[in-house]
Amino acid sequence: MRKVIIVTGASSGIGKATAMQLIKEGHSVYGAARRVEKMNEIVSAGGKAVAMDLTNRDQVHATIKKILEAEGGIDVLVNNAGYAVYGPVEEVSYEQAKQQFEVNLFGLAEATKAVLPTMRKQGSGTIINVSSIGGKVYGPLAAWYHATKFGLEGWSHALRLEVSQFSIDVVIVEPGVIKTEFTGAMDHKLAQDSSSPYKVLEDIVVNMVKNTNKPGQYSEPSVIAETISKAINSKKPKTVYAAGKMAKPTLLLRKLLSDRGFDKMFLRMVKSYGKQ
Repeated sequence: MRKVIIVTGASSGIGKATAMQLIKEGHSVYGAARRVEKMNEIVSAGGKAVAMDLTNRDQVHATIKKILEAEGGIDVLVNNAGYAVYGPVEEVSYEQAKQQFEVNLFGLAEATKAVLPTMRKQGSGTIINVSSIGGKVYGPLAAWYHATKFGLEGWSHALRLEVSQFSIDVVIVEPGVIKTEFTGAMDHKLAQDSSSPYKVLEDIVVNMVKNTNKPGQYSEPSVIAETISKAINSKKPKTVYAAGKMAKPTLLLRKLLSDRGFDKMFLRMVKSYGKQ
């Protein structure tokens, strides 16, 4: 069945792969991103590209209104856009932290609020929120990023309870290590200030992040695109899907270990990287 679908953050990585996958399945797909020129591949495949800066509330609502006028309804919203602020809590500025929440949570919420009235009237719809295994596990120097993803998970579960009466599904997708532009989109100054008391830890985390870009250490974005497609095409989608390299093993470890146990495991890993 053909559906009208909006995919945010569609200019690269998971968003672009998802848009391409859904176009191939015959859906009417709108790729939304700040960089419209980066979505030519989506347009060539038969999709549509729209400008959307999630920090611009008026633009978010105006863009979705135009899609509604053109299509008459919206069946699926894939909230995928996001990035990461990396740095010690002590050193990340208020402006950086605020922007992290503006994009990863508040902007996502505005896009969701813009489609919900139509989905309520339709008596159907699916909201898919791309979180991360970082919405259940944590690591040093990513406190603000983890805060948005932990927050998104709680927000999504609460939203599901609110809109289930209108036959609207809310789904969380938790990618593991995926080959995307994510690391390039990181807002950070790790290891750049030699006087920082966190310099040694920053050097280690930089090496850990670089390691995830090595062959065999990540999954392709198509893995998450296929997972999102599965949720969309399911009559009764699961509330949470975990997929991609290290997703399920990492989440299982977090479930089995206490907070202190998880801390010790992570710090041992940090220590081992520090010796490399």
